Amino acid sequence: MARSIRARVLRQMHQWHWISSALCLIGMILFAATGITLNHATQIPATPVVTRLQGSLPPGLLADLQTVAAGLDAGALPAALATWLDAQWSLHPGGRVAEWSEDEIYLSLPRPGADGWLSVDLLSGDVEVEVIDRGWIAYLNDLHKGRHAGVVWTWFIDLFAIACLVFCVTGLILLKLHAAHRAMTWPMVTLGLVVPVVLLALFVH
Repeated sequence: MARSIRARVLRQMHQWHWISSALCLIGMILFAATGITLNHATQIPATPVVTRLQGSLPPGLLADLQTVAAGLDAGALPAALATWLDAQWSLHPGGRVAEWSEDEIYLSLPRPGADGWLSVDLLSGDVEVEVIDRGWIAYLNDLHKGRHAGVVWTWFIDLFAIACLVFCVTGLILLKLHAAHRAMTWPMVTLGLVVPVVLLALFVH
């Protein structure tokens, strides 16, 4: 009876372990690689590329914005302005909250691997945009941290972390089930705990 239960548990753990490992594989490669690039961020050369754009709003759109600005301190950009920005420069401000005043709209435009801003002069109708692109390594590093990546990416990281926990816990259970035939199992597991603890105690202050 005990052998039958052990066999069922073993099969179930193997199934959960391989499914979670398949789901985590690409993400683990990404997060491991960006762990290295983040750890050596100051040693990896990067030349930010600055892009500046300028334009003028159509008179009708400017008049509409002046009317809206009179009653706002902050709020998302109107759909008409977002559509114009998309048509002009393929900018997608989404639902970001802008700062409004009687003479200006200012919107920060951060995204993974880049920072930027948008300014609309409500007196003249002049529009200025600046985007600072820090490169694809910075892009991947920001994805690792979830920086400016949006709520959907945050959900993905949470689900990915759960899959990683399933992978690790089922791996630990499999280690226990096979430990009787592998004498080095627990010494190796203990080593994985002791090494970082010793390094923290001796070198991290």
